[in-house]
Amino acid sequence: MPTWLYSWTYAETALCALALLLYGGYALRTRRLARPLDQSSGRVAWKLVLRSAALGLLLVALLGPAYGLMRQPVRTAGKDLWLLVDLSRSMDAPDVVPTRLLRARAELANLVQRFPADRIGLIVFSSEAFVHCPLTYDQQALLTLLGTLHTRLVPAAATDLAQPLQLALTRLAAAPRPTGTEARRATALVLVSDGEDFGEQLEPAIRELVRTGVRLYAVGVGTAAGSRIPRSGDFLRDAQGRPGVSRLQPAPLRRLAELTGGSYIEVSERRNEFPVLLRALSRLEGQTQQVRTVSVADNRYAYPLAAALLLLALDVLITVSVIRP
Repeated sequence: MPTWLYSWTYAETALCALALLLYGGYALRTRRLARPLDQSSGRVAWKLVLRSAALGLLLVALLGPAYGLMRQPVRTAGKDLWLLVDLSRSMDAPDVVPTRLLRARAELANLVQRFPADRIGLIVFSSEAFVHCPLTYDQQALLTLLGTLHTRLVPAAATDLAQPLQLALTRLAAAPRPTGTEARRATALVLVSDGEDFGEQLEPAIRELVRTGVRLYAVGVGTAAGSRIPRSGDFLRDAQGRPGVSRLQPAPLRRLAELTGGSYIEVSERRNEFPVLLRALSRLEGQTQQVRTVSVADNRYAYPLAAALLLLALDVLITVSVIRP
């Protein structure tokens, strides 16, 4: 039983109306020229049948007549993105309005909505790292979890940039390996932080990251001037009791990005390079592909299209003399 791949739309209706209008004008013009000479314009009537048949066949081709199924290889270019978000107390600094963390949450929400066909996971960290959301296609669930990010979700301790990298590497190593014609999915890490790092295991994590070939894109949130960190109506103070000032530290973030083939961008009040990151992630599309064989309807539009073209060719080649001397 044949089926149709496309439904009748206003485009097909407009095409029929246009053809009827043009042929009606042609018939009236021929009749007007033949009447003063006492000749009949009925000789062109048979061409109406020829042209109507050609138009009908063209419409059939446009609607996509399908009969039966065919096996066809389909290539899909997907990627996995891990968002590594710093939730240390310094991310509450208001040098980026309203705070570093709230600004980062808004930008990451745009990122999630930009890539609906890719799997995205979320890792949060300070001195330790935790998987807040595994790799998922569920945009709404991920957006909800992004909206809950707060510095109180993780221990209030010094930031260690090695922790989220090691956790992401562990997750990558545990992922099932591709088989057959499948290739490994393109994977990238997006590290969002103010760059402050008090850990001591960053170098081994960098070496392992470089070995795997996974690109890291670093997002520095903050300013060089920095800001004091609010805390319960006061400010976070250092060991001497003075209000501590947190400043953006781009050096470790830039180094991570350069060594892994990624890029470093900054987000602040005067500088927002997040669109650069979105373009860079978009270019990862198609780097690795999966090949799947699926059953699709066999569109046999070529047959009515060929018949319509043949009829149009006959219409051009065969001439009819309406007015004779």
